[in-house]
Amino acid sequence: QVQLAESGGALVQPGRSLRLSCAALGIIFNNYRMRWYRQAPGKERELVASITSSGKIDYADSVSGRFTISRDNAKNTVYLQMNSLNSEDTAVYYCNARWESERREYWGRGTQVTVSS
Repeated sequence: QVQLAESGGALVQPGRSLRLSCAALGIIFNNYRMRWYRQAPGKERELVASITSSGKIDYADSVSGRFTISRDNAKNTVYLQMNSLNSEDTAVYYCNARWESERREYWGRGTQVTVSS
C-alpha cells in the first residue's frame, strides 16, 4: 500500500523557519519526481517546489530563494526547508509523487503550516 506521510507543520511567527518532511512507503522512490504543493484557504492548490530523482529542482517564484527542496533516496524522504516565512505561506502543504511514464501519482494528506504573530 502506498503512503506519503507529511510531517513538520506548525504554527510559527513571521520570519522563522520550518522543515517539512514526507516519507514515502510502498513505491520505488527513485522512479518518482517529488513535489510539494500548498493550498491556502479559499485558494487553489499551487505547486511550490519539485525535485527529480536525479536532483533537478524547480521552485515557484513566490518561494524561490526562501525555500529549499531536497530528497534522500536512501530514506525515501523528501524535505522542504522553509525560511523567512510570512503570512502568505500559511497553507496546508501536500507531498506529491509522480511517475510520469507510468502515469502513477500519489498524494499525502497534508500538513498545516500557519505563520502568524
